[in-house]
Amino acid sequence: MMPNSSRKRHHVPHHHTSATRLSSTAATIRTCTDKTTSESSQKLRRTSSCTTISSAIPNTIAPSFNDPSTADVVLRLFVDHSPFHSDTPSDSADQSDIHIYLHSHVISRAKYFAALLSDRWQNQTNTDTSSNNAAAAADNDSRSNDDKNLVHINLGVLDDPDSIAVHLTVLQLLYTNGFATVIDSASTALDILPVALELLFEDCVKSCVKFLEAVPWSEEEENRVLKLIPLLREEESKELLARVSPGKDDSCEEMLHGLIITAIHNHANMAFVKAFVAKLLRDFSSQESARMVLERAFETSLKVVKESLEEYSSPNFRGDHNETEAIQRLNLHTAMTNGRHLLWLVERMIELRVADSAVKEWSEQASFTADLQRAFRDDAWRNIVPGLPAVVLRCTCKLANAVAAGKILAAKQVRMKLVQDWLPVLIVCKENVSTMMPSHKTLYLELEETFLRIISTLPMSDAQVLLQQCLTFSTRNVDDCPHLVTAFNTWFRRASQPLQLENLD
Repeated sequence: MMPNSSRKRHHVPHHHTSATRLSSTAATIRTCTDKTTSESSQKLRRTSSCTTISSAIPNTIAPSFNDPSTADVVLRLFVDHSPFHSDTPSDSADQSDIHIYLHSHVISRAKYFAALLSDRWQNQTNTDTSSNNAAAAADNDSRSNDDKNLVHINLGVLDDPDSIAVHLTVLQLLYTNGFATVIDSASTALDILPVALELLFEDCVKSCVKFLEAVPWSEEEENRVLKLIPLLREEESKELLARVSPGKDDSCEEMLHGLIITAIHNHANMAFVKAFVAKLLRDFSSQESARMVLERAFETSLKVVKESLEEYSSPNFRGDHNETEAIQRLNLHTAMTNGRHLLWLVERMIELRVADSAVKEWSEQASFTADLQRAFRDDAWRNIVPGLPAVVLRCTCKLANAVAAGKILAAKQVRMKLVQDWLPVLIVCKENVSTMMPSHKTLYLELEETFLRIISTLPMSDAQVLLQQCLTFSTRNVDDCPHLVTAFNTWFRRASQPLQLENLD
């Protein structure tokens, strides 16, 4: 959700005791303390030595951090043990309750402390303090005159191993403008940002956000960023949101389509890129999105192949012979190139089981198959694109095999038209190729067998018409075409033994 630019800074749930900010009992001004200056300094030094975030802040400005000789504020930083997690052990008493000497005009950079130190808040706190019990009064009397002049603030933090350390780092950052030396990784920025938001330390918040905008994130860091974005103002979160939020609903489809187009058209290392894009399509979570982008690319490539073959088969040129021949060559090369793209797309669609529309479209190509027959009866294509017939028939074979195997459940009309329109193309290719390559022979035989299997799924009247066109599958030796023999035997067996339906009454 986009943060509202008009809302105030949200409270960061860094520790549960400060949920209401200024009215919280976790950070109140007190006029008494139970710790001496030496004890507090020792605890600070021990805690700081344990932290993984550097406490050596460069460019510090006077007065110094934790300087009891000049401080006018004592901050008690303690681990607030939740009643729901009372069995959680702390690292040690030293690390869970420390006192830091601070300076009011410095820590007022954080609006949280500025509000606590304001006259209005102090007056309210003093009024509340005056009603304390006698024990508290006696405790106050026992303090030195210098200590009584200090403002005492309690700040409870989450019972977490790094919570004290991170708060100390942010408190030290109040004494410097050199944030870059400390905020040097996404993890560090994400540790500091919640505390900076909690204390309303705007300069620190801006530095953390600016750093996060500029560096990569791990998946875990990205999840942390997403949790913090709602707590930022709109202008602060804009760049972070842009990285993780798509600009429009169909961005995944547009990305996939762009990758497909790049893979099949615009990349020199085409085979490797196609393999990579194929993996992306297989791993993509939405099959429907993959279907949409593949169908879109399929229709585009098919259209180019059809238009190129139409212009080649029915030329309408006026010019000299050389110019006409060059245009015809271009048409054939365009058909060949896009035919290869079409074959790759068909393979991907079958692999993902989203080729239903492609089969239907392929079965409705009476005009296209007529152009192919005219082109393949001509001898010109042999010296220009000798592999064109094989590319086109491989597309047909892939789709027909998927139908015959039940991977694509095509309607009767689609199955019949698929054989009816493409069977003549197969026949022309077999008849007009003088020297058949072994790979082509295997392709033609596979397509013959597949067509015959599809014909066996059709009504007998339709099968009768189509089987008669398959006589060209026969060879000199009848034993070399068992697929054709089986197809006719099956038809005659069905025709000679009409099914006798039993009386079910």
